[in-house]
Amino acid sequence: MHPLAELISYLDTLPEPHILCDTDYRILAANKAYRRNYGGGHAIVGQTCYAVSHRYAAPCDKAGETCPLKQSLASGQRERVLHLHHTPDGEAYVNIELAPVHGVNGELAYFIEKMEPLGVSRGLPDARALVGRAPAFRRMLELMARVAPSDATVMLQGESGTGKELVAKAIHDASRRSDRPFVAVDCSGLTETLFESELFGHEKGSFTGASARRIGLVEAASGGTLFLDELGDIPLGMQVKLLRLLETGTFRRVGASGFLKSDVRLISATHRNLRTMVAEGRFRQDLYYRLNTFPIALPALRERRSDVPLLAEALLERVAPGRELHLSPAALDYLLAYDYPGNVRELRNVLERASLLCDGDSIQPEHLPAEVFEPMGASPEVGDDATAFGEGPRSHPALTGNSSSTLAELEDEALRHRLAAHKGNRKTLAIELGISERTLYRKLRSLRSV
Repeated sequence: MHPLAELISYLDTLPEPHILCDTDYRILAANKAYRRNYGGGHAIVGQTCYAVSHRYAAPCDKAGETCPLKQSLASGQRERVLHLHHTPDGEAYVNIELAPVHGVNGELAYFIEKMEPLGVSRGLPDARALVGRAPAFRRMLELMARVAPSDATVMLQGESGTGKELVAKAIHDASRRSDRPFVAVDCSGLTETLFESELFGHEKGSFTGASARRIGLVEAASGGTLFLDELGDIPLGMQVKLLRLLETGTFRRVGASGFLKSDVRLISATHRNLRTMVAEGRFRQDLYYRLNTFPIALPALRERRSDVPLLAEALLERVAPGRELHLSPAALDYLLAYDYPGNVRELRNVLERASLLCDGDSIQPEHLPAEVFEPMGASPEVGDDATAFGEGPRSHPALTGNSSSTLAELEDEALRHRLAAHKGNRKTLAIELGISERTLYRKLRSLRSV
């Protein structure tokens, strides 16, 4: 049998999806697992890998992606990337491991691609998985995909509301410990004594109220993952005991004389600057370096603004199941321009409030809270928002005798007052002004902050 035919025959026996490509990106073979998971009943052999996987007309690196084949051509080595692939069920993130195959003369002749689905994230709206397509989100996913199969200690760093517990759970679900417990501990607000008892458990009679032996969360997470949220709030006295757990895999219940063995993978999270806390003596340096083995930065929502439409669609499914709500173009414009100091958690709250105020199936700007309008210069006290909060339009120098107002300022204020006179009814105002609602929304968005 020809060596290439033998290679193709071998790939067909593998349970994971594999394809064989040449140096021109042409698919020479696809095994049964690939055809089942990604083929969708279409002919694959003879097409380019970038056309089948991404619907691109050019290689990935020409479309802003990282191309493992090009990287392997340059390095001559195995390469790994995370890509968003088309599947029969829509787009999904896939780990790609590409291995070069040398010909009889030692030249690079073929490439074998192995695909491993990253089932915890999607590039489409999904009520269950992490959702996003923005570059910052994808960089985070690449790190998650790298560290998940290992037992390395992970530290998640990001602002409040960025979804650190969801990411921790996703790493657990993609690990070899996925069938074991995932136990989350909120470290904020726990005293040293309470923290020790919660984490390590206690023996009967070890302190007042300890009427029975209680296992701690470390024991409850045995074989699985322990997630410590708000790591910066761990009391200094407990930090040395946590360090012992990490370094020796042992701990001791409160009131016990002997040590117990632990088998947990530790993931921690914080929104604090732990380096500063170390410098100030509020966090142990040795513990910091032990926990910071594999740091992952979670992007703020303003750093992945292009993901807002996907996130909004997925979140609406969660906060209003069965209603088939969607955002009007004008409402989406406002949401895209907002900076979200509370990140994804705040977006969820905004959408839940809007879903309760919306009687139809389309969320309009008047259903959004006042703070969403502020960054774009539209006054939060105008129209429906003013009615909701019991406030009227702000004064303007042009209406209080200030003769230095520009024509643009006068036009802005006139528009505000006309809108207030219509009690925020933008549709009626647009008809009266002889413009479309969309044009009116653009004018409202361009109003200057005064």
